[in-house]
Amino acid sequence: MPTPVFLTVDTEIMWRHHVAGHDAEILYSRSFEPGGVGISYQLSVLARFGLKATYFVDPMPALVYGLDPIKRIVATILAAGQEVQLHLHPNWTGAKLGDGGAANGPANINDLSQAAQRDLIGGACDLLVAAGAPMPIAFRGGNYGANDDTLAVLAELAFCYDSSHNGAAHPSPSAIGLPADQIAPIEHQGIVEVPVTLIEDAPGKLRHFQICALSAAEMRAALDHAVANDHAALTIVNHGFELANRQGTAPNAVHVARFDALCDMLADQRDALPTTHFSDRPALALGQSDWPVHPNLVRRTWRQAEQLWSNLVAERAA
Repeated sequence: MPTPVFLTVDTEIMWRHHVAGHDAEILYSRSFEPGGVGISYQLSVLARFGLKATYFVDPMPALVYGLDPIKRIVATILAAGQEVQLHLHPNWTGAKLGDGGAANGPANINDLSQAAQRDLIGGACDLLVAAGAPMPIAFRGGNYGANDDTLAVLAELAFCYDSSHNGAAHPSPSAIGLPADQIAPIEHQGIVEVPVTLIEDAPGKLRHFQICALSAAEMRAALDHAVANDHAALTIVNHGFELANRQGTAPNAVHVARFDALCDMLADQRDALPTTHFSDRPALALGQSDWPVHPNLVRRTWRQAEQLWSNLVAERAA
């Protein structure tokens, strides 16, 4: 059976640019279109390879900057035929314009009571829909911060999926009551949890499948492992800003090359690894005993060398 792939992109106005006090256009550019390799670039690559992606969009910055930037990015994503689902960083609930980030709400949604989470997620849904998105059915907490209360709230609000469980960030801030190495979709607290895919970086050490976290060789190994072992799903993480340097002023060549290579791999294996939207409601085998690909010293060493070059060279690009 094919293994459905959820290629997900956390999409948000970046807190660091809010802290820096950039004007609205620079804030938008460096968060959503940094260095010419942001959302529009990613959408063009996805279109070229005929791939589907889910953009988890955080509407909470609208509390500070208004709905216009959220409307603009939602329209860009939907016009490209990709889907929008709900992302949420609760620190924006306390934010104020022009204070350098001094005021902020809690870092993670699981810092809140279940009742407060219900109010926050319900309000975020209203904002996202007001920005032009369909009613969301899938959710990812900012920083992967969610717990069992979060899932119970999502089920109550008629969500179908959550994708906050990340074993590499477990038990904090990713605090859902599942094993750290749970990578197969599973019904939990009345909702289908679709965990972020992991690799075993070293014996007993987990690393999540994210563009800036894995080399192309590690990504290929994880894809091949999923196919060879009939995994129920594979969930990949990217960010709208992740292919650029931290300042959002230039591409990070390492990350761009990884993204392009990943899309090429997924296109080559589309029969075995079809990309899908949550709104497609793909048939998922729930509760399988899937496991992360085992460590490989050569792959790990190559990635560490890449990361060193990325940090010392690509991240310093003007």
